[in-house]
Amino acid sequence: QVQLVESGGGSVQAGGSLRLSCEASGYTTSANCMGWFRQAPGKEREGVAAVEYNRVTTYADSVKGRFTISKDNAKNTLYLQMSSLKPEDTAMYYCARARGIECYLRSSWYDYWGQGTQVTVTS
Repeated sequence: QVQLVESGGGSVQAGGSLRLSCEASGYTTSANCMGWFRQAPGKEREGVAAVEYNRVTTYADSVKGRFTISKDNAKNTLYLQMSSLKPEDTAMYYCARARGIECYLRSSWYDYWGQGTQVTVTS
């Protein structure tokens, strides 16, 4: 079993930055893709960013150039550095482990999920 716990969310003014962390515990598979998703009220859950074991990254167009996904395999920790935040970035952010080594920004590809951490960007 894999447990994922996000942290680092909060409220920040537009233009500010936050760094989200996701710590994995239990039986983990380091080779699997790891990703960040977000969901705002009334909207579908959308993929934000994902990183492969070889550190190749994938980003949604809406966050490209502003967000950076990274990981520390030794610490079993995934990160999402968010900068130049916009009000439209407001959402619950979830980390997730994919079903395989490759990355896709679709929710159905991920089999383990964290509880989520709220990010609110005010204007």
